[in-house]
Amino acid sequence: MNILDKITLDKRKEVELRKSLIPVSQLEQSVLFERPTISLANNLRNSTSGIIAEHKRRSPSKSVINNGLNVQDVAKGYENAGVCGMSVLTDGKYFGGSLDDVLTARASCNLPLLRKEFIIDEYQILEAKAYGADVILLIATILTRDEIKQFSEFAKTLNLDVLLEVHNEDELHKSVMPSLDMLGVNNRNLKTFEVSLETSKSLSKLIPDDFVKVSESGISSIEAIKVLQPYGYQGFLIGENFMKTENPGASATAFIKDLI
Repeated sequence: MNILDKITLDKRKEVELRKSLIPVSQLEQSVLFERPTISLANNLRNSTSGIIAEHKRRSPSKSVINNGLNVQDVAKGYENAGVCGMSVLTDGKYFGGSLDDVLTARASCNLPLLRKEFIIDEYQILEAKAYGADVILLIATILTRDEIKQFSEFAKTLNLDVLLEVHNEDELHKSVMPSLDMLGVNNRNLKTFEVSLETSKSLSKLIPDDFVKVSESGISSIEAIKVLQPYGYQGFLIGENFMKTENPGASATAFIKDLI
């Protein structure tokens, strides 16, 4: 069993527990549930940098990245830097995140917030909405085509943007559908954790222009972005590069200034 299989198995147990503790009706009564969402896809289309900056404490591949930072400070720093959106890891066991991180970020900035999570149930999409997220991530490798369709269409009824992540041509072909806003290519092989920008390059021509193209993982330099822009990428998810510094906001500010 690889790490992704383990995470998904644990996630199914976790979601069942959460569903038993907090009913759907309670999520729907959240103060934030009626809040108008901000479109990350629109921000990326109209941006010169395309940076989606991440809040991530740790990961299975890198262990601890940064446990000492305050989500509020990171969110404000990213907003001041002029990023297009903020990705917030909410998995606890493997990434040290929580839905409360989304709540804190929501109270601290006006950026579109992506709930970065292993979504395997509609309940998690309701959670995203209730805690103030604007965007959900769907990972093609852990979902069937029917699930991608079901979850993305459900997200659209809540006015949430949908970022669908693929790793190869097969996943891309099973995933393309009108209820997606953004197609993300993860340059990291989730089974081996090896990273290659060639993945984004080779899949770019297969992604229809109706979708905002996002490249994820392994983007730690301005050169990487300059290489990928001619392939039609408008979004670049940067996680560890900013988070491994003492001041992610300042790091993002300097990065964007050099980029544009």
